[in-house]
Amino acid sequence: MRSTLLIVAAFATAPLAAPSVLLAQSTGTPIYQAPYRPFATSEVAVSLSDPGNGFALEGSYRTIFNQTMDIGFRAGLADGGRGSKAALLVGTDFRARILDHNESFPLDGSLTLGIGMATGDGVTVGYLPIGFTMGRRIIVEGSAVSLVPYVHPVFTPRFGDADGADLSIGFGVDARINARLDLRFSAAVGDRDGIGFTVAWLR
Repeated sequence: MRSTLLIVAAFATAPLAAPSVLLAQSTGTPIYQAPYRPFATSEVAVSLSDPGNGFALEGSYRTIFNQTMDIGFRAGLADGGRGSKAALLVGTDFRARILDHNESFPLDGSLTLGIGMATGDGVTVGYLPIGFTMGRRIIVEGSAVSLVPYVHPVFTPRFGDADGADLSIGFGVDARINARLDLRFSAAVGDRDGIGFTVAWLR
């Protein structure tokens, strides 16, 4: 129990230890992933994030791909703030479970891969995020609630009107309130401030 509490504390406080966040995931927003698929067949979600300048609002749909993989599609708009024009966000990503906890290692892990873009005001930037997310589900005794604190390092090559690559470490906590509702918070360390919040309806 003590080791579990230490893991939760480390994940919860790590975003506060650094002043900034890198762009992350297939649409360039700080929405990260836990290693678990929380739904039986599919989910529909809405995400609101602050990637540093302005905000982004996205909708997403995820469904099972096979026994160990799921696939997600997301789209939305980002407002850059300070008179900047809105950008269209579109992306897709895979999550594949490849690591199960055991007596010598306490976390479960999944590989994440994606492709997406942000386009607006004559500028289009593409993202190819490659990451590995690790965490562990914690059951809240006496209730249907469970928590998943996790860490999600992501390497993101960029192409189009902005080449190069980003490296970020995302942190988050997913709270499954019941069999139909999941609430998620994520943040990261890197070059720009940013946080994300997601509400997901599970099936």
